[in-house]
Amino acid sequence: MMKKFARSLTTCILAVVGFSGFSQSTLNGNITNQFGDAIQDAKILVMPLDNVTSSDEKGNFSIGNIPFGNYNLSITHPSCQPFVMSININKAGMLKRRFVLQDSMVLLQNEVSNYKNEITALPSLQGTAIYAGKKTTVINLKYSNANLVENNPRQIFAKVPGVMVWEMDGTGNQISIATRGLNPNRSGELNVRQNGDVINSDLFGSPEVYYTPPSEAVERIEIVRGAGALQYGPQFGGMMNYVIKEPDTTKAINFETKQTVGSFGLFSTFNALGGKSGKFTYYAYYNFRRSNGWRENSDYRFNAWHTSVAYQIAPGISLKASLSHMHYLNHLAGGLTDAMFKEDPRQSNRARDYFKPTIYVPSLHFSAKFTKNTLLTVQASGVLGERGSVQFNNVPTVLDTIDTFLGSLQPRQVDRDYYHSYSMEAKLSHSYSLLNGESSLAVGVRYGDSRILRKEKALGTTGSDFDLSLFAPYVNDLIFRTHNYAAFTENMFNITQNFSVTPGFRLEYIKTDMTGSIINFQDENVPKHLSRYVPLFGIGTEYKINHAINAYCNFTQNFRPILHSDLIPTQTSDEYDPNLKDARGYNFELGARGYFKRFLQFEVNYFKLVYNDRIGPFIKGNTVNHYSYQTNISDILNQGAEIFIEFHPLRLVNVAVKDMDISLFTSTAYTSAHYIKGFMPNTDVNTTVKGNDVEYTPHWISRNGIHIKYHALTATVQASYVSLSYSDSKNTPSTYTGVNGRVPSYLITDFNLSYEFWKRYSIQCAIGNLTDEHYFTRRSTGHPGPGLLPSDGRSFLVSVGAKF
Repeated sequence: MMKKFARSLTTCILAVVGFSGFSQSTLNGNITNQFGDAIQDAKILVMPLDNVTSSDEKGNFSIGNIPFGNYNLSITHPSCQPFVMSININKAGMLKRRFVLQDSMVLLQNEVSNYKNEITALPSLQGTAIYAGKKTTVINLKYSNANLVENNPRQIFAKVPGVMVWEMDGTGNQISIATRGLNPNRSGELNVRQNGDVINSDLFGSPEVYYTPPSEAVERIEIVRGAGALQYGPQFGGMMNYVIKEPDTTKAINFETKQTVGSFGLFSTFNALGGKSGKFTYYAYYNFRRSNGWRENSDYRFNAWHTSVAYQIAPGISLKASLSHMHYLNHLAGGLTDAMFKEDPRQSNRARDYFKPTIYVPSLHFSAKFTKNTLLTVQASGVLGERGSVQFNNVPTVLDTIDTFLGSLQPRQVDRDYYHSYSMEAKLSHSYSLLNGESSLAVGVRYGDSRILRKEKALGTTGSDFDLSLFAPYVNDLIFRTHNYAAFTENMFNITQNFSVTPGFRLEYIKTDMTGSIINFQDENVPKHLSRYVPLFGIGTEYKINHAINAYCNFTQNFRPILHSDLIPTQTSDEYDPNLKDARGYNFELGARGYFKRFLQFEVNYFKLVYNDRIGPFIKGNTVNHYSYQTNISDILNQGAEIFIEFHPLRLVNVAVKDMDISLFTSTAYTSAHYIKGFMPNTDVNTTVKGNDVEYTPHWISRNGIHIKYHALTATVQASYVSLSYSDSKNTPSTYTGVNGRVPSYLITDFNLSYEFWKRYSIQCAIGNLTDEHYFTRRSTGHPGPGLLPSDGRSFLVSVGAKF
């Protein structure tokens, strides 16, 4: 009896032990699109376990240690529609499944195992943002063969039609771009963000962007044209968002490194570390870059770092904190006259000019998915730092030489800004059933507070190094304050399965104050305190013609507020219009995008941008007694077409070449941008600018290239053509000083070659400006030096990278 009991007890114990040892399972899967092509880097999440992994280059993934039970499996990828299904784990061992994702009809991503698409579009709904009916672009930098080391904007934005790039120094430390005839200066016509956090110094007072993350740290760049005004802010240029890389959450430690050497003493090192441990995810990078520069007196040193930590509080609820930092010192070579440029574009007659910004961007993000259809995001961020410059600030015809009266070089001008900008945004999205379909509502609020200390035109040292010491006080010693409250709402109504309408509304409240002193100026002439409410309306429609092609149409109002710089006099005799008002207008766009049978991707659209009441100087008086009167002087009409086509000829003729793909692309924009009314300064009679081209708006910007990939070897040749433009609204042909005049057309060719080996190592070679074209993109009236600013000639670099 006892023996039987012992045997039974032993059997039960072994069964319990055996059951407990096999009460967990492993899910193995393979992910493809509807064409059978493997999808790499898809994110797989088992909820509510918070088990996350990614698919490899063959689309395979594995998630182990899953206890028996019922779960929701979520699979997401930028190129595909989200995939969610219920799974039941009820037996031990290994479960194998194949998952087929549908290409997003909005993203238009034609991604295959041999070639990854660099350009996509944003989905109709992403997080708390609605993008239906808008022209959007996503630049997937991990699929790009561009020169990321030097943040080369003409290559990074090559497939975004109509991007005007100012290439002034070749450093890549500060990117200045614009579209549709707007001013590229420090990207100030754009609402620029990093991971959704505003990085403009002050959106409504001083919108210049001094902080640019290194492209080697960026996973993708998201762009929403002027229709982004409702959700992000009123800028005519729309929104641009740098999305920093995320770590591989299947590993506790990931490490990436890239070392580069090149022409003119270039050296760059980029190193990143990331991973996941428990509920914590982390990522950090450090980038250092230095160069002697292509021109004389154009050396620089650049430093940037970033660190972020995320914590999964519960399924669907997360908290993330990050801190980014950048500082660099640019030696400014100054401007040239046309004659000097023709003689030698690499020369410089400025050896004592410097520019140094230091910026910190802290942020805190909270995300909570309350239900399957309801998501809340809250984010707080800041832009903290300063910029300092010391220059012999004069036209290039005035030489920086020994002053016989002083017995030394002349004192330099010192300018400094200090930035303290904070913002907080809360957004909520909710999807609901309507008309036998699913519609989505997005609402949000924003609070912004900015304080800028601007100190200008002080008398600095007579030395040659970077030195911000003063010998005489600042002429302008001012404090700018901006308070901003905003609320917005958009609703995507899916009228049918293929047709949606998205109306929206935004209300801005802006209050600006200026205090301080301007020497020898009657400050009662300056509007110190401004407050106003600005309503904005918009509507977008989208029609899905078939599974691969859709059409969109959008109308959105925009405005450009009175900036702090608009209120600072150039001369003590200047006056300001007491009725000065914000510039207002709208963006309209109509287009279609899609792909055809896997060998052709395209997007073509018409746009119209109306920019009324542009602020500028109007000269009053006569030859003997005249002065500048700052007012709203002109209206601008910009319209044209933007075209992007990428063609894969081997797929068209069904030529089966293993591990090989060839693509040809064109990214071309035609822009007709003209003043439709307004006058500009003249001594006795003001000259009309009606019919003149808007400054820095070439009629044609066309970037074309060929991309060849064979196994792990990739080669890209790109040609960039930009037609003639003018530097001022008068369309001045030329000036003796080089400050104003034509910006001639130019054609630049770039060549990049990269090779990956042993799955984790890579080498890249890049030749910029292959034909050594001598050209320039900008003439300046002040910083970084009056005159025309030559762009870099031919350069070469080699990079070696590894991932572990």
